[in-house]
Amino acid sequence: MVKLINGTEARSGTTIMVDGVACAVRSNDISKTGKHGHAKCRIEAIGVIDGKKRVFVTGGHERLEVPNINKNKAQVLNLVEDDKASIMDLESYETIEVPMMGDLKGQLAGEDQVEYWDIEGIKIIKRKL
Repeated sequence: MVKLINGTEARSGTTIMVDGVACAVRSNDISKTGKHGHAKCRIEAIGVIDGKKRVFVTGGHERLEVPNINKNKAQVLNLVEDDKASIMDLESYETIEVPMMGDLKGQLAGEDQVEYWDIEGIKIIKRKL
């Protein structure tokens, strides 16, 4: 089920899809309606997965897609590569290889507990618990 919101409803902290990438809204500057009606929104967002800044302008009435994000807890089994870890979900006990965010690379070791996010089928480790 896809959730849609208007451009004017994209507040700071809201997660939206921008060019197929989940992004957290940092700011939304809404212009007043003009002579012919529609407000414009200048939205500045940061990619949840890649950390890239994205700025775009859209109409206030335009619909923006909100991604489905599942936050789960897991245990690190071992570090596979510099940027990947093999983890076991603490609810379903399934084992998966998941990429780590940049600042976690030196902090994780075997048997650590982590929170990982499943964003529209893409899984990443967000933080150490």
